[in-house]
Amino acid sequence: MKPETILAIIIAYFGLLIVISRLVSGKDGGNDAFFKANKNSKWYLVAFGMIGTALSGVTFISVPGEVGSPNGEQFKYFQFVLGNAIGFIIIAKVLLPLYYKLNLTSIYSYIEERLGFYSYKTAAMIFLISRTIGSAFRLYLVVIVLQRYVFDAFKIPFWATVLISLLLIFAYTYKGGLKTIIITDTLQTFFLVSSVLFTIYFICDTLDLNFVEAFETVKESNYSKIFFFDNFIGSRYHFVKQILGGIFVTIAMVGLDQDLMQKNLSCKNISEAQKNMFSFTGIFVVINLFFLGVGALLYIYADKYGIAVPTDSFGNPRTDLLFPEIAFNHLAIIPSVIFLLGLTAATFATTDSALTALTTSFCVDFLGMDKAKNITKPNVVRTRHWVHISFSLLMFLVIIIFNTLNDASVVSMIFRIASYTYGPLLGLYSFGLLIKNKTVHDKFVPIICITSPLLTLLLSMNSTILFGNYVFDNELIIVNGLITFILLLFISKKQQPIINTDL
Repeated sequence: MKPETILAIIIAYFGLLIVISRLVSGKDGGNDAFFKANKNSKWYLVAFGMIGTALSGVTFISVPGEVGSPNGEQFKYFQFVLGNAIGFIIIAKVLLPLYYKLNLTSIYSYIEERLGFYSYKTAAMIFLISRTIGSAFRLYLVVIVLQRYVFDAFKIPFWATVLISLLLIFAYTYKGGLKTIIITDTLQTFFLVSSVLFTIYFICDTLDLNFVEAFETVKESNYSKIFFFDNFIGSRYHFVKQILGGIFVTIAMVGLDQDLMQKNLSCKNISEAQKNMFSFTGIFVVINLFFLGVGALLYIYADKYGIAVPTDSFGNPRTDLLFPEIAFNHLAIIPSVIFLLGLTAATFATTDSALTALTTSFCVDFLGMDKAKNITKPNVVRTRHWVHISFSLLMFLVIIIFNTLNDASVVSMIFRIASYTYGPLLGLYSFGLLIKNKTVHDKFVPIICITSPLLTLLLSMNSTILFGNYVFDNELIIVNGLITFILLLFISKKQQPIINTDL
């Protein structure tokens, strides 16, 4: 597919989103619509749209690519997905009732009531830092794909590609916020799911396989092993590690994350929010299984037609580029267009949601825009617009820094450190929910939330020495949360806090 065609499709795609945003938001550009979608979202739209938010562009290209990774990952990711599903159910049964009981706009307001001012600001700041870095990193990896296959042909520099991407996102989110995101993410999820299903169809058609034959081919291939039970100590892929990691990563990075929880809190009541989470969980598991199936079929296709895995400038294999390589250079025009729509939808459904959540958290947690005394202040909506612009620019700068580093190991470490920061959130909420008769010396909490990730990083780097060749993977977030919890116990004091349920 020619770069001109790809560019035209991207322009048309964003044009559609901008038109939809104008129709949805109309004249209602107020903060209640931006932060909570007027508490009137349909649970089935939220459930379907959350798929696009949960599955980033990185998932779209990396999960299929990892199936044939030299490390032999195969379908091991599905173990983690099963842990995710358990985590989503815990969120629906434990955290969502708490958030609805307290009628929260920002989920971090709970920490203020339970543990104090500094704990609250620390929790909100953890989210702002983690989500900014994580979302910028996801967008960065996909912009690299667009740059390689599209914008290099027009001599457009990388920084301009990033800026254009963020300006397009800003154009359809700045006014309606969450009210717009609920609708546009539903559309983008439709494109994402359709892309996966049609990709399977077109590859099967090229390989002369029907659905049953494709299933059997994948099942009998070297790519389809799901469960790993060997070498618990030295393997990152062991079933128990992946399940536990999936559960606690989900609780921390979804249940304690303003981004995805903001959508749940836009439903009318707790019953609809829980319907949303249960429906979302089922769709999430199935669509990830399809992603893994796409990965196996891609490698089978590549083996048959002698297509090599793309490499970076150092000659190292880039499995995450196999999907775009085959889609753009080896399939017909229609599969290429479908892949492009899926990649674009997965990428921007995640980024637009993140920008909205970042703006909401800062406006509520640091500017107090949800307080009665501030709601009627003049220019409060204009202030929100400036916050939205500021986070767009901040994300732009972070992506440019990633690109300047140009070192995969450094960038990966930054992303992993960003994920560590959710561990303190896990510890803070665990303490608040489980230790009923104590609070903390609030001013020491920021120090603990910096210390805990650093100790976790040190344990991870030296685990083979300290724990008899034990290798950590996603379960490291449990260690992080546990360290935070224990340190909070050290600074705890007896006092029954009064929970204000009329926030």
